[in-house]
Amino acid sequence: MIRYALTCDHDHEFEGWFGSSADFDDQQGRGLIECPMCASKAVRKQIMAPAVAGTKRSAVEIEPAKMQAMMMEAAGRIRRHVEANFDDVGDTFAREARAIHEGKAEDRAIYGQATPAEVRDLVEDGVPIAPLPAEPPKKTELN
Repeated sequence: MIRYALTCDHDHEFEGWFGSSADFDDQQGRGLIECPMCASKAVRKQIMAPAVAGTKRSAVEIEPAKMQAMMMEAAGRIRRHVEANFDDVGDTFAREARAIHEGKAEDRAIYGQATPAEVRDLVEDGVPIAPLPAEPPKKTELN
């Protein structure tokens, strides 16, 4: 496995693991690599020093406030992507997700609301679901 330090055209830094250099090139050529923070597909490798056994490694420290801001930005982008591209089925989410999973409804991306009991039942039955990130607080609501 090869670990690459990657960056997108918005200067978000992240890493990716690939089976070989050719795997990275192939996936990038097919548009399969995207920034986890902004979904940009304009991703490139950063210059990296080779890992040498026995050398001391220092971790890059990111300020907690900056890390929180980055996470909130990423969560907001995910939420906006879902709201713009998925069907909002409201409080019928559990019923719709189960119908899609069982092939009784059109296969499509959906989002909506479900009770904790409905979520538990869907997960237990193997229906693939994931929570939607909460809406980030509006700047006017922050201290």
